[in-house]
Amino acid sequence: MDAAVQHDPRTKASGAVRRAGPNGQVRFTRTYRHLVKGKNINEKTLLATDYLNHFNEVIMLIGMVPSMPECLEDAKAWQPKSYQQHFRDSVFSDKDLAIEAYEHAPPEYRVPFDAVIERLNAAVGVGVSEVELALSGNQMVLDALCASVGADLQALVDKASAIINVFGESLDQTEIDELMDEHLDETVFV
Repeated sequence: MDAAVQHDPRTKASGAVRRAGPNGQVRFTRTYRHLVKGKNINEKTLLATDYLNHFNEVIMLIGMVPSMPECLEDAKAWQPKSYQQHFRDSVFSDKDLAIEAYEHAPPEYRVPFDAVIERLNAAVGVGVSEVELALSGNQMVLDALCASVGADLQALVDKASAIINVFGESLDQTEIDELMDEHLDETVFV
């Protein structure tokens, strides 16, 4: 049995299992997997794709800049939001459950998900700055840059979505380390 899984002696009769999180907190992964059934939260990862809408908004704005330069101001005003803050601010019907489930998401999904989101937040900032610099230049360069930035950001959103929806296997520690070691310039504006 996984070293992170501990049997709770107080609940031995019921067979309940507690899972220790990265900071030693107890994770109730199995319990939350039951609670999210039938909700718009993945039962295996305990993550919700609704969070990615926050990033889709800025990708759309960047894509509109070549034909509507005033969209740059909205893109510049975009700010990163934590998963929890996104749901606190949303009208998502199960937002409280989404926040709680996130805290109990298995590390093999949550760690790579958080790493992709960290890279995505940084990439948005770099991308918006690059678009702002290109705005006063050649229209063809601006068009190409906005398309490239949008595609690179979308690739990261797709990676986060794949983790949420368990497309492929969960990542082992080596794969998680590789993901976290990837440099921002390897995926943005190439």
